[in-house]
Amino acid sequence: MEGIDTRATVLVVDDNPVIRLLLEELLSSSYRVLTAESGSAAFDLLQRDLPDIVLLDIMLPDCTGFDVCKRLKEDEATRELPVIFLTTMDDVREQARGLELGAVDYVTKPVHPLLLTARLSAHLRAKEAADLLRDREAFLEREVSRRTADTRRAQEVTILALTSLGDARDDETGSHSRRTRNFVRVLAERLKDHPRFASQLDPATRELLVQSAPLHDIGKIGIPDSILRKPGRLTAEEYAVMRTHPMMGRDALQRAEDELGIEVPFLRLAKELAYSHHERWNGSGYPEGRRGDDIPVSARLMAIADVYDALSSRRAYKSGMPHRQVVEFITERRSIDFDPDVTDAFLHTQDEFHAIASEFMPGDETPSANAHA
Repeated sequence: MEGIDTRATVLVVDDNPVIRLLLEELLSSSYRVLTAESGSAAFDLLQRDLPDIVLLDIMLPDCTGFDVCKRLKEDEATRELPVIFLTTMDDVREQARGLELGAVDYVTKPVHPLLLTARLSAHLRAKEAADLLRDREAFLEREVSRRTADTRRAQEVTILALTSLGDARDDETGSHSRRTRNFVRVLAERLKDHPRFASQLDPATRELLVQSAPLHDIGKIGIPDSILRKPGRLTAEEYAVMRTHPMMGRDALQRAEDELGIEVPFLRLAKELAYSHHERWNGSGYPEGRRGDDIPVSARLMAIADVYDALSSRRAYKSGMPHRQVVEFITERRSIDFDPDVTDAFLHTQDEFHAIASEFMPGDETPSANAHA
């Protein structure tokens, strides 16, 4: 049936958001991937959507993976789910304990992609055969029903939910990640045939860039709430702390990549975006004071997307600027803060920016209706 995703579903349960994202990226080409950050979140998800196999971390914030496995095996609805423990531990006694509880396998971190996918494939084949033997007709009916419901969920919603952690902690930024992601998409499409950018904005790279864009502020998870959620302007000392979020974002992504032992293509852009989106064309930005073409293209696009959103959005200490004033500001900073050609692309697509801002901002943040007056 057209439109139905018939791939097997893998549930990843891990409290590290970056690990969950990396495993989703690794597996999503072959499997449909669901994620949960805790045992309770996993069981909430299981009430709505039953996977085919579970990748389960042992160390979780609210319980252990052993507790989750035990509960799965005690429930008739989930008893037959294959469970593979995902852990940094390499203790024979711990492995034996998991197998006694009903797990089918262990995979240790850093994960080897070929080993993980081979084990998933083998256990999924075994589960499929068992399911078909138990009740082939009921199995097929359940799968069709579940896949039909799943088509309503876009994969990008999952990625945004996992990666827009700064938005979740900062009430004032609202849908910042969603807006900036769409702004970057508009700029990339405008510049894809430009002589300076065509080789770096091919279709595959544009897709990865848009996928990576919500990660640009992931470093804010390391900023204290007293600073991130302060209802007013920051002091010089607080601003110095805030300026560390590009390094924290890049380093968090790098540590997760190192732990898994996997090179994920879109993470190259994600690390660029997280680390360099506050660099400025004339070298006045941070953290390195890069200038001109030394700034990655991805970060040059995000620089305008991020500034447009920051100026047009309401904050506790300011009102959102009307669209026209934001355009005037960005125009004035052409060749100072922003790549001149990226600025020109923004000026050609400013109406699209305004439409995106109007669509994704809460009602009290919506740009002025007089924006073009």
